[in-house]
Amino acid sequence: MADISISDSRARALHRFAILAAVATFCLIFVGGLVTSTGSALAVPDWPLAFGKLIPQWKGGIRFEYGHRVVAAVVVMLTLGLMVWAWRVEPRKWVRNTVFAAFALIIVQAVLGGITVLYDLPLPIAVAHAGTAQAFFCVMVSIAIFTNPRWEGIKRRAEAGRGIPLTMLAGITTVVIYLQILVGAVMRHLGAGLAIPDFPLAFGKIIPPYWNEYIAVNFAHRCGAILVTIMIVWTVARVLRVHRENASLRHTALGLILLLILQVCLGALTIWSGRAVIPTTSHVLIGAAVLATSVSLTIRAYHLFGLPGRLEAAETGAQSEPIGHQVSA
Repeated sequence: MADISISDSRARALHRFAILAAVATFCLIFVGGLVTSTGSALAVPDWPLAFGKLIPQWKGGIRFEYGHRVVAAVVVMLTLGLMVWAWRVEPRKWVRNTVFAAFALIIVQAVLGGITVLYDLPLPIAVAHAGTAQAFFCVMVSIAIFTNPRWEGIKRRAEAGRGIPLTMLAGITTVVIYLQILVGAVMRHLGAGLAIPDFPLAFGKIIPPYWNEYIAVNFAHRCGAILVTIMIVWTVARVLRVHRENASLRHTALGLILLLILQVCLGALTIWSGRAVIPTTSHVLIGAAVLATSVSLTIRAYHLFGLPGRLEAAETGAQSEPIGHQVSA
């Protein structure tokens, strides 16, 4: 009994530390958004040092850029600690490998950040830096879910209802949200956030009356927002209609729709305020929350129902196995 209680205690502690690391990553995304929103991305022109020093003078945009580096260093250390801790106490190899992948991803993210500074914000690298940050946050949220001691106690079952399986629907929704975030990153780093200065119309019309690359990217982001809204509403409606009795799925789905509403409001405020720092940065932050919540819903659906056809095949194999044993006997 003593060994079991110690094991449970270690599992809970690892889970809490994983949550802490995920929250720190969420804060890092906000600070990174501040760097872009305030135009401070090149306030510190060298890397990994700052003006040749470890700690520069905190003034102007340097506060945001260097603050971003400090928070990033904290997240790197937390991820390293999580990896070492998981490698020592986590019995599931696939969870340990996931944590290892998270650490590798944060190192790639740091290198991309350095290249972004050293080469004066090349668009492909800047967008890759933003996209990797979102992917890393999703991995950290996933690890927090996997390390929950109650996770392994959930048993798979057949999915009720017809139509596209929830695992597939939520997965497609997650991909659409991620692509929308990438388009938003392109728009942000191009400085095209106000290329269409009004909302919800575009120059007073549904379709912009004239075009350039900035208007095209901005309008693509607006069209992507419509597609994201459709996919999230479809996914949430599926959960509430077919899986309402499952509290985990229901709560995650309700959180997703609430975050979507908040994100749309922040997008409108970003335009109406002329890209004021707080609504613009909050728009980036809540976008990350929307993506991570969709990832969470996808993971939970997969854990419950598996991939389409997999559960049926497993059940068929399980039913046929006793027959084979009987024949052998």
